[in-house]
Amino acid sequence: MPPKNKGGSRPKAAEPTKQETPKKPQTIRELRWQYYYDTNPYQKAYEELGLHGMTPADRQSFLNQDYLKPGAAKTLSNKAQKDFWKQLNEATVPLRRLPRPRDNQWGRDKHGRDIGDYTVEEYEAYEAKQIKLLSLQRKSWTFKQNRARAKNGDRIVSDTTEKPFTCTEEDIEAESARRKEMAELRKELYGEKTDPYALDPEWDDVVPIPQVEPDGALASIAYPDEYAEAMSYLRAVMAVKEYTPRCLRLTERIISLNPAHYTVWLYRFSIIEALNISIPDEIEWLNDISLTYIKNYQIWNHRQHLIDHYYPAIVTTPEVVAELVKSERKFLEQMLKLDTKNYHVWTYRQYLVRKLGMWDISERQSVEAMIDDDVRNNSAWSHRFFIVFSDPSYTTPDSHATEHDPLVPADVIDREVEYAESKIKLAPQNQSPWNYLKGVLVKGGRQLGTVRQFAEQFVENLGGGEDAEKVRSSHALDLLAEIYNEAFERDQADLALRRLGEKWDRIRRGYWEYRRKSLVSARAAR
Repeated sequence: MPPKNKGGSRPKAAEPTKQETPKKPQTIRELRWQYYYDTNPYQKAYEELGLHGMTPADRQSFLNQDYLKPGAAKTLSNKAQKDFWKQLNEATVPLRRLPRPRDNQWGRDKHGRDIGDYTVEEYEAYEAKQIKLLSLQRKSWTFKQNRARAKNGDRIVSDTTEKPFTCTEEDIEAESARRKEMAELRKELYGEKTDPYALDPEWDDVVPIPQVEPDGALASIAYPDEYAEAMSYLRAVMAVKEYTPRCLRLTERIISLNPAHYTVWLYRFSIIEALNISIPDEIEWLNDISLTYIKNYQIWNHRQHLIDHYYPAIVTTPEVVAELVKSERKFLEQMLKLDTKNYHVWTYRQYLVRKLGMWDISERQSVEAMIDDDVRNNSAWSHRFFIVFSDPSYTTPDSHATEHDPLVPADVIDREVEYAESKIKLAPQNQSPWNYLKGVLVKGGRQLGTVRQFAEQFVENLGGGEDAEKVRSSHALDLLAEIYNEAFERDQADLALRRLGEKWDRIRRGYWEYRRKSLVSARAAR
């Protein structure tokens, strides 16, 4: 037996270096990113160090990954391909890689929460509900197909037997239960309410009132089933004057089906009043509807009711009024970009200016921007005239648009004349600024002759022959006819009107002849 070693004790083997345990993913987003980096092992080093900060081996492996794309390796020579596959083998690069996760790839749930922020357990439960809903939808689709085939008398044919498709009471009851389960899942997952309302337990206490058409009606309206059922529930709750959140949701559903139904809009406003619902929240909801149905009158009538209801509550809080002015003007500008001549929007804008006192320079500058974009936008010109000559701080109350207002300051008239003339020079044949210019002179009580020199620069050698006569604006010639008549230069006025009918505006020749006869009548009367 060998003697025992009495020397020093044997040195302990070196312990392996402890590596930091990877952090367990807490959310589905973190899990997907972990999967991504697991299948792209050199990507993180590239993002943190950059290409030049990586080791040569890691850099080569990172670059080699591009050749894993379908067909890419075939562009290399045979020798290069062998070296390429050898390097990949040694570096243990996965042959298949997951794509980079997108920040919004999961979407949001019914509460607005990003699904990517779900824990793994929450997401598994969410996904299980989605799979369950999909399975129920497939069974429901099969039921519908079988019931249709049974109704048509179709038969199931096999090699040895033939039997008809059937749809029993048990099948119908099972489908009814299935649809209720589907409705519950849609509500849990997406916050959706499933039509028909008969499937929603929330409406079990309401007896719908259907639309009754008289016997033998010549023009019965073929309402879609979805709309007809929603309206039958609306009639029921309106009959008992119910103002509850569920009724508000019902009006929202019907408006989505028929946004021109004015009765629904009036009922919705009554609910808002009864429940004291936040007007800013309702306006925010209304903005989306307005952008979808830009030509709908009821939307703007409803908006006006909301402002009328809201304004008394904020009139003593200037900062809240100012914020409302700012948000409304911004939204109206957005609407008018979709349709610069939307009558309903312009009408509401005039109402809003009067209601909120939007006579400041910001409103004028907003309209100026629209005229700069399109100098022919007659709606914008009309609104500018309104805000300039209806401002209660310096105009006569209820002064008609076509009458002189002695309270308007001379500097305002000078400013507007100069503005109109500057826009006329940009497009002399544009009628809008010429009409605006005449309106400004009337408001200021000034003779049209004060702009005679300006108008004559657009007309040369009137009556001097076809080749010599030049007219850059028929509207200038029209205005000159009025100026000459105002100055009792009847022959010049007659010449201007005659040349308009003969050459410069032939399509309205009858109108210009009528104007000429009016000159003769006026002369005879004197």
